[in-house]
Amino acid sequence: MNSYLSKSSAPGREFDPGLDIRFLKETLEFDYGVGVFGPKPEYRSLDAIRGSLRDPNCTGPDPVYAIAMDVGRLEDLQELRRRMLLFGVVIYASGRLGDGPVRSQGHVHAVAPHCGWSTPELFEIWEGRGIIYGQEKSGDAPGRCIAVEASPGEQVVMPPGWAHYVANADMNSPLIFGAWCDRQYAFDYTQVRAHHGLAWYPLLSDDGEISWEPNPTYFVSKLECRKTRNYPELGLSATAPIYEQFRRHPDSVQWVSDPASLRSLWQQFLP
Repeated sequence: MNSYLSKSSAPGREFDPGLDIRFLKETLEFDYGVGVFGPKPEYRSLDAIRGSLRDPNCTGPDPVYAIAMDVGRLEDLQELRRRMLLFGVVIYASGRLGDGPVRSQGHVHAVAPHCGWSTPELFEIWEGRGIIYGQEKSGDAPGRCIAVEASPGEQVVMPPGWAHYVANADMNSPLIFGAWCDRQYAFDYTQVRAHHGLAWYPLLSDDGEISWEPNPTYFVSKLECRKTRNYPELGLSATAPIYEQFRRHPDSVQWVSDPASLRSLWQQFLP
């Protein structure tokens, strides 16, 4: 029997993202509530991400995750298009991929034609426990490398140009999250695949603890692991859901599709 999550039917749910969406967790399907639009989810198979994993021959859930890009309230659609903003929703399977957590392969955002930037992304965990890993560069020298652990309601900002992936840090639970993206989003996998993944691989012990192993195809780097932080410099509230922040104050997330408006901030910015 499938289990569900929605703002109205999940007893004891810790966080309400402000969008009425139900998730069929065993099949990774989506069901949109009244007044909410969204596409059928796309599914990422295990074969599609093997080349970026520490153990490309591992076994695990398949599909690994489902993603729906361009989700929101019908009354907001015109404004979202005008501002070149896109909201995405993702559900990861529970379990593990060999000796590592369920995760994506990692990518860099391709340059968006309308703004000429590899745009930032704003993540928000809805259910489960996630790790958002990012590195400053995707070439041989990865620069600053940071892994941020996030729980329901917590936000993580990935700056422009950073390579990144998301991992499910709790093998006993699906991971569900939302994210603000640029409407002209596209993914660049070139350097990620050339290096067989990003600079640090997450490992998952039998008792569920996450540890890290460097990817030897990169130059030596250091990894900073920490919890989430607040982002007052971006005008974000630490307590309001990120979709609701757009509805109340659309300019609060406009930097996602217009990163040049905060050009002086990004050079030293850390997730």
